[in-house]
Amino acid sequence: MKRPPKLITRCSPIHGNGVFAGRDLKAGKELIEYKGKRISHKKADKRYANTSDTGHTFLFTLNEKYIIDANEDGNDARWINHSCDPNCQAVLHEAEDGKAKHDKVIIETLRPIVAGEELTYDYGIVLEEKHTKKMKKIWACRCGSPKCSGTMLKPKRKSVAE
Repeated sequence: MKRPPKLITRCSPIHGNGVFAGRDLKAGKELIEYKGKRISHKKADKRYANTSDTGHTFLFTLNEKYIIDANEDGNDARWINHSCDPNCQAVLHEAEDGKAKHDKVIIETLRPIVAGEELTYDYGIVLEEKHTKKMKKIWACRCGSPKCSGTMLKPKRKSVAE
């Protein structure tokens, strides 16, 4: 008998596409690498300038030098939705060769997940522009958790000087 796939991508009740457990998963299990083209922060800023009002992104900050752009060469990890009460987390794995471009982001389970459950993690989105009512609506969270904050936006990071 063939074992069911670990992950299934299909329509999500949270938003658009989603990724679901194809079978029961244990806590602490590495599930999938977040893949895409590595681009510099400067290139990402140029490529996606003035797009924060779309409420949609496949960009993942990898480190101080690179961003993963899953719009190009991305995989199913880009379809994992945000939740304020996630069952997964994104973990940075620094490259053994010390090259920042070879770092990886791996999505791992935080707790046991039953077959059919949607996989989620907290996107931790920090935008530099003002978090207006309009921006909060654009970046609204639809996770449905009792712990839902209503937005995927996180407070801006304060600089050391502040």
